[in-house]
Formats: sequence, structure tokens, C-alpha cells
Amino acid sequence: VLFLQANACLDNEDFSESIQYYDLILKIDSKNIAALIDKGTTLQILGQIKLSIQCFDKALDISPNNIDALINKGSALHLDEKYLDAIACYETALKIDKKCSMALAYKGLSLGELGNLSGAINYFKKALAVDKYCTIAQISKETAQNLLNSSNPKPKKL
Repeated sequence: VLFLQANACLDNEDFSESIQYYDLILKIDSKNIAALIDKGTTLQILGQIKLSIQCFDKALDISPNNIDALINKGSALHLDEKYLDAIACYETALKIDKKCSMALAYKGLSLGELGNLSGAINYFKKALAVDKYCTIAQISKETAQNLLNSSNPKPKKL
């Protein structure tokens, strides 16, 4: 019931109230991984990146191979401009599931932020090979390709 109430708050974009419901769930069961991840994601939406990372870390302490926690932690680290740390999270997720399209796409995003556009494009292609409907990989691949093309103009023929 508390999860339903938290989700209703999210649907209404009442993020602060949803945090209260996650806290109630965690008061009952401090090791509830879903509540920790959802609370972390909600904190991330609210711009409270460090607190969100703490939630993901707690989830990973309980379940070190939780791909959702790894990807969400990577996403939070990416928002905090800690791209190498984000990549480390995605690589750990990929060791668990080498076909995790979100980890592949997000790794591409972090590589792109580090200026490695060709590496980013490669990871977007890998994500799309796993899931051809991976929207973030589709859009990001096109953007990175356009940036790469504009930074490497072809010589003009005379």
C-alpha cells in the first residue's frame, strides 16, 4: 500500500511526499532494495545527488549485483559530472549482464561527456544492437555522430 501511495505522489509530481512514503517503507524494512532505489531516483529528480548516491550505495551494500542500483548510481554520478565513476558503475553492471542496453547507452553518454565521441557512438551502437528501440541510444548516437562530423569536416574539393 505504501508503494502505491508513493507512486501516486510521483504521478502527481509530488516528489517530497513520495520521499516520506519511501522513508516509512524503510522504517518497516530498512533493507527494502526497491524502496532504496526509488527513493534514490526521486532524490535525484529533486537535485539531491549526494543523498541519492547514498541510497544507491545502501542498496548495493545489500545487493552488490543489483543492476538497477548500479545504473541509477552511475546516472547520479554522471549528473554530478563524475564521469569516470559513472563508467565504473556501468562496467560493473555490464559484467553482470553484458547485454544491458541501458548500461551500454549510459556508458556512451559518459564517454561523450569526456570527449570520446567515437567511443560513445560505439556504445550507442552496442545498445541498439541489444535493443533497437533504446531511445536514449538512438538520439545520443545521432547527436554524437553530428558532433563528430562537424569537428572533422571533410576536405573541400576544388
